[in-house]
Amino acid sequence: MSYNFILDYIGYDGKRIDEAIKEMQAPISLKWYIQAFTLHELGHAIDRKALLDSLTQTFEYYEMKKNHPIYEQYSDPDLLAMLIEEHKMNIVFEETAWANAEKLNRDFGIVDWVIFEKLKNQGMATYLNLYTKDLQLYNKLLAEQTEQIA
Repeated sequence: MSYNFILDYIGYDGKRIDEAIKEMQAPISLKWYIQAFTLHELGHAIDRKALLDSLTQTFEYYEMKKNHPIYEQYSDPDLLAMLIEEHKMNIVFEETAWANAEKLNRDFGIVDWVIFEKLKNQGMATYLNLYTKDLQLYNKLLAEQTEQIA
């Protein structure tokens, strides 16, 4: 599921939802998954102003990706630094959306808390793992640059 903050709607990809449910370590029903991630996407909608405020920065990341092939993005420390900045921005938006979803769930009691936490952890792990992987590569590139200078 995803929230399009520009056009202000929530969308979904049925195939991706099915894959995500299968990726769970413990089985989760489709109902629980849809409810938890709908709350999460509503959490993004609650944060829409901040998302809209990030549009200029988001556009800069988009332009960089459009103008530089993937291999260049991952071999140039300056370009990779931009990807890392984007990861950090996205992680903040994800944390905020989950916090908003948690408040909604507290107010309305829609999703079992154990399941909610499992889905939250799965959702956050996607962003955190990509960030960690890119940060490790960035640190490696910087170390290689330092060795070449010395």
